[in-house]
Amino acid sequence: MARPDLRPVTGSDDPRLADYVSLTDVALRTRLEPAQGLYVAESSTVLGRALRAGHRPRSVLLAPRWLPDVEAMLADVPGDDAVPVYVADEPVLESITGFHVHRGALAAMHRPVLPSVADVLAGARGGAGARRVAVLEDLVDHTNVGAAFRSAAALGVDAVLVTPRCADPLYRRSVRVSMGTVFQVPWTRVDPWPGGMDALRAAGFVVASLALSDDAVDLDALVADVPERLALVLGAEGDGLKPATVAAGDLTVRIPMAGGVDSLNVAAAAAVAFWATRVPA
Repeated sequence: MARPDLRPVTGSDDPRLADYVSLTDVALRTRLEPAQGLYVAESSTVLGRALRAGHRPRSVLLAPRWLPDVEAMLADVPGDDAVPVYVADEPVLESITGFHVHRGALAAMHRPVLPSVADVLAGARGGAGARRVAVLEDLVDHTNVGAAFRSAAALGVDAVLVTPRCADPLYRRSVRVSMGTVFQVPWTRVDPWPGGMDALRAAGFVVASLALSDDAVDLDALVADVPERLALVLGAEGDGLKPATVAAGDLTVRIPMAGGVDSLNVAAAAAVAFWATRVPA
């Protein structure tokens, strides 16, 4: 089992803490080998979910009060390697990272290699294969990405695919907003896009694009005759789905609105669509 190696920290200029300084997505992706890099798990809850998903910690930085919880988590991590655990008072943590650390704990985690789309679709539901898939096209707000993942986990979506330009699900804010469900829902990047729809159709999916097209059908109509395998495609904040994506899909769907509202925030729309088209228990 992994052993925590406790290392007190007294100042923000400690060179051992390079992984926690200037926590930008680009910096973390290139901190180690470009193919993997790092991501940061914030809070003991998120760290616990990352560890249960088999992700490997590079180090942990925390306030003293969270040490017992994290030590217990690390005791269950396979392997004999010592995990550096840097302990610092909360004002020091904030001076290192530049922000208030949620629940007083951060972990620098090795970024796992993403699986192929085919493997994600086939491996979902315990190997029975995915029946509900969400595709996030070019979302730029990490909060929306995290919220969509949380809804996917709660409402029975088997897998999430993100396009090449979509914000990183493993970025700190995405992970935190998702409450660590980015480690629970199988996901990967689909590239190219919208050419990647071919892989979905090869796996038996009907591709439904959520958009305000003139020929869109109401979500109620889709629910009345929902396909056995359904992929719901949601577009970027503001602009929505690209015309090429809508044209390449099998059908276009809109959520019926009242009160003169024409659309919902993409995270809210995702939750509505996921709930409406969920597989019956």
